[in-house]
Amino acid sequence: MSNPCAVVTGSSRGIGRGIALALAEAGYNVVVNGVRPESDIGDVLDELKLLGVEAVYSQADIGTASGRENLLSTTRSAFGRLDLLVNNAGVAPRVREDILDASEESFEHVLRINLQGPHLLTQAAARWMVAQKESDPSFSGTIVFITSISSIVASVSRGDYCISKAGLSMAAQLWATRLSEYGVSVYEVRPGLIETDMTSAVTEKYEAMIADGLLLEPRWGTPEDIGKAVRMLARGDLPYATGQVLTLDGGLTSLRL
Repeated sequence: MSNPCAVVTGSSRGIGRGIALALAEAGYNVVVNGVRPESDIGDVLDELKLLGVEAVYSQADIGTASGRENLLSTTRSAFGRLDLLVNNAGVAPRVREDILDASEESFEHVLRINLQGPHLLTQAAARWMVAQKESDPSFSGTIVFITSISSIVASVSRGDYCISKAGLSMAAQLWATRLSEYGVSVYEVRPGLIETDMTSAVTEKYEAMIADGLLLEPRWGTPEDIGKAVRMLARGDLPYATGQVLTLDGGLTSLRL
């Protein structure tokens, strides 16, 4: 198949879905990933295929070794290549608790999925990309880490989430450094307040903060906003920039007087 292939973790909904659709519009075949049964995400696959590309689903928990192996095995079987990995899958803590009270179980759960999983998935995907580069010097791979402003903005009611995203920011730097000799570009995309299922429980809180001037662009971000950014990086529209952080937060983290 001549189309490049993208694996987007956590792409059955939310930001991941927005990314998958943007990549399909750019001509990428897409491996959709999530933990729900395939019968629950048929609409996503149909939507992608209507854009003229191939799309398959891999039900896999990237926080487990078997899940990561299954995801890449599905990719090999379906497309035989991997041009782009988007590490998007992530979870919020099941219960928001002050860091004085948060449980070890919550910490392990969040870090396993948000940090350990993407780092080890990238390791396996990078080895595949290196092999492709060695067999075809024209190969050009890309890896994108979707993090969060929570990697630099402290939120003491979900410290495990913040720590996981901060670690993922460093993972992006490490992989950008390690893979540079193979021409594999690595980026971090750092979203702010994005309107998804994950943020639905705190909608009123953040809408009040937005109305009170929290953002320079006074609106929620959308999965489509993030998808457009990833598509730009995948197409190579931002050259000479591997290892860089692209912050899409409506100006939330801009310093102001």
